[in-house]
Amino acid sequence: MKNITDSFVSVGHLSSVGSFEFNTDILATNPINLSVVLSVLIFFGKGVLNDLLDKRKQRILSTIQNSEELRRGTLEQLERARAQLRKVKVEADEYRTNGYSEIEREKVNLINATCDSLERLENFKNETLFFEQQRAINEVQQQVFEKSLQRALGTLNSCLNSEFHFRTISANIGILGSVEGITD
Repeated sequence: MKNITDSFVSVGHLSSVGSFEFNTDILATNPINLSVVLSVLIFFGKGVLNDLLDKRKQRILSTIQNSEELRRGTLEQLERARAQLRKVKVEADEYRTNGYSEIEREKVNLINATCDSLERLENFKNETLFFEQQRAINEVQQQVFEKSLQRALGTLNSCLNSEFHFRTISANIGILGSVEGITD
């Protein structure tokens, strides 16, 4: 450290005599020199320092204002987004409610249509069964009638002879004669 200080002193001694020199030895300087240097620095540096501080203050204030404007813009965007979200939620609830109502309505309509179809099918089945039953009854009646008629004809053919035929005709004439006498 001593060598460095000596080198500055030697550079200072090599310069021309009677000129202004800086004493770089801090311990060798006296308080008057220090106060003069500080006064000069304060006097000339005050304006520069004030300018630097004012510029820095202005930059900070403009940065704060920009930040505030961005914050307000962001808050406005956030509020618009929240309003849009509320609106979308309300619409979604309406769609959900309407959708559930529509689903319930469609379900009821489908159940009613299915019940109507089942009822029509049941009626058609009953009508078909009744028709088939009537047809079967008619066929059985027809067959019974035909068999009865065949039996009656067979019995009549086997029992009919001229005498029986004559007696039947006489009996019928007698019945008609008595009916004619009652009506006169």
